[in-house]
Amino acid sequence: MSSAGISYTPKGLYIGGEWTPGAAGKSLVSINPSNGERLAEVPWAGEEDVDLAVQAAKRAAPDWGKTPPAERARCLEALAESILANSEELALIDAYDSGNTVSGMRGDMTWSADTLRYFAGLVREIKGTTFINGPDHLNMTLRQPYGVVAKIGAFNHPFRFCAEKVAAPLAAGNCVVVKQPEQTPLGGLRFAELCDGIFPPGVVNVITGDAIAGSALVRHPDVPRIAFIGSVETGRIIAREAAEGIKEVSLELGGKNPIIIFADADATKAASLVLKGMNLNRQGQSCSSTSRVFVHESLHDEVIERLVEGARKYRVGLPWEEDTDVGPVVSEEQYDRVMGFIESAKAEGGKLLTGGGRPDGEKLARGFFIAPTVFDAVTPEMRIAREEIFGPVMSVLSWRDYEQMMEIVNGVMYGLTAAIVTNDLKLAMQTADRIQAGYVWINSSGRYLGAPYGGWKQSGLGREESLDELLSYTQIKNINLAW
Repeated sequence: MSSAGISYTPKGLYIGGEWTPGAAGKSLVSINPSNGERLAEVPWAGEEDVDLAVQAAKRAAPDWGKTPPAERARCLEALAESILANSEELALIDAYDSGNTVSGMRGDMTWSADTLRYFAGLVREIKGTTFINGPDHLNMTLRQPYGVVAKIGAFNHPFRFCAEKVAAPLAAGNCVVVKQPEQTPLGGLRFAELCDGIFPPGVVNVITGDAIAGSALVRHPDVPRIAFIGSVETGRIIAREAAEGIKEVSLELGGKNPIIIFADADATKAASLVLKGMNLNRQGQSCSSTSRVFVHESLHDEVIERLVEGARKYRVGLPWEEDTDVGPVVSEEQYDRVMGFIESAKAEGGKLLTGGGRPDGEKLARGFFIAPTVFDAVTPEMRIAREEIFGPVMSVLSWRDYEQMMEIVNGVMYGLTAAIVTNDLKLAMQTADRIQAGYVWINSSGRYLGAPYGGWKQSGLGREESLDELLSYTQIKNINLAW
């Protein structure tokens, strides 16, 4: 990582407050998606390493669960401060490791710190209830931690999904074992270094590995609570494996998210919201990206013109350079997957208006770059209209009939997010009520701490970034007291 003055060498797996090379003695190689070069080697965690991490968390759980809430909050606040103090280095590590732009990763550091502080402020909201059952008889409920929580993250926010997603379980009094994605392991290991000395040994454990480690963690008998971020396909596997142990599972899965543009919308604003909603500083590699663009036929030409013009203004380049808007997708496998969708759209009759492949230039020739891509004349039967691409590809579907449009909008297996662009408040609210999705924007985009985030249908189970998430890491115990 020399061109930006960054040099990071992972210390190993972080288990029980100590660093270990892993029992298997094997390693994974982190590849820079901008040029295909090796960044670093990290340990490959096998089942033995997973067991060591779980046992470390299990040993630490009783004391951490009894730690006063104010002290748990203090640890979260200290971690937030450490993240902000090291934010530039952390953002660059993620930019090199994942291909996400350094400007976007700076935002991830701020979001991570804000989330830790948010849950630190909520620790006293872990409350029970009481009521009188009769004379000399009181009923009460307590909320208690599970003990050990497994967190399995996704490659599109390497550091943030490590830091942000441990906040709620730690605040609730649980210990965590974090399994970093094999494509982007470095941010999580650097995160573990920041945790070292803030939390007691075993409270936070970070391992790197592939699906073998993930499966071992899900199946481990001492892990009663699991949270996963990733694809629907992997989510199904995790749900099946967790079912054997009757475990509590939350899943943040994929999306094929619509943005509906009504006839009264401003075309320039609508096109801007499409592009912003695509999260192009992560190359569209976001489960919330609004990749299905439903534009009323009366505005079609105007929106298309502005959408294509806007997409072409995004600078594709090396992610650690300040003026880069769009970096490479995370890996060669992901590049081939996205390009496969693009080729299928061409074969099925989609009209490619811009993008569709790697931009010209020697500097980008060895990386997995794909320019922002817009297809017009997309129909609901096409693959790019039905399946999550997880890349910088937008599909425009023109509509005239509201009922038919709504049927198509809701006609996919996903139900994560949706966006509506109109000046008609009544129409906007009626449409938001009918959309089968867990998170809806009207004339806006973005995420908001405290607003429950999660999907309907096969886009997931559970809600995050809110009090709902904090309480989901507790178990209710009912106590009846008579005297």
